[in-house]
Amino acid sequence: MNKSGFTLIELVAVIVIFVILGAAAIFGLRLFQNKNRVDAAAQEIVAALRLAQNKTLASEGNSSYGVHFESDRFILFSGTSYIAGAPGNSEHLLDSWLVISGINLNSSGITAVVFERLTGNTANAGSITVSLANDALEYETIYIDGSGVINLQAGGASDSDRLKDSRHVHVIYSQDTQSAANLVLNFIDDAFSQNINYQAYLNPTKTEFSWQEDITVAGVVQQLSIHSHWLTPTSTTFCIHRDRRYNDKALQINLDGQNIINYTATGTTTPGTSVWAGEPEAQ
Repeated sequence: MNKSGFTLIELVAVIVIFVILGAAAIFGLRLFQNKNRVDAAAQEIVAALRLAQNKTLASEGNSSYGVHFESDRFILFSGTSYIAGAPGNSEHLLDSWLVISGINLNSSGITAVVFERLTGNTANAGSITVSLANDALEYETIYIDGSGVINLQAGGASDSDRLKDSRHVHVIYSQDTQSAANLVLNFIDDAFSQNINYQAYLNPTKTEFSWQEDITVAGVVQQLSIHSHWLTPTSTTFCIHRDRRYNDKALQINLDGQNIINYTATGTTTPGTSVWAGEPEAQ
């Protein structure tokens, strides 16, 4: 007589399959989380370096600026050399999962990148590597050349041959944005503006800004995202996502009347007219 149902062996086999699939999913999730941790830290280091360079070029405080590196932190400082504990130092501790595993600047023992006034060049060219504390194979490297160009690449290879475009742009704005009020998107060819309450998209400590929205302009939806990589009382690095596949309108982005960045309809970027807005950096 035939009986329907599962045998014990079949049940065990099914359980084993589910266990294997679950373990694979957890492993994949951990890999993804680890990569994101390393990438976020590397982006923060790049933002700190660009902020130091921008503050130097702006002659803020009539001083040069630099970034000092240790295994578990990096510090933005003013002056031509790093002084531990100086009042103006801005220290950033890495997450316990992470470590600055390589400080390879042009001279042995050098642990800081300092930018030169007027040119933004540096005599401290080289590379900084950030990795997982328990897995040195999961890392990203930041390259700084003598002309002040700063590049980031996973896996340690230079990204000089990587195709970059304007869908993901960083802009340093050397002013206090913690008290800013109005972010305005001007779609200049369509005589349309979108006003954004800047304060509503700051976190409670006013150290992060994050906004994303679909905006209909002349019947066409535009998909935009703006957030901060670095936000302090003196400067903000804005990260702007404007994918040309979903945006076809010329755009000006202004903050409290200061023009930060401009886009043509085809996505070409030009610097904002504000004296505090840096050069757009395609990522």
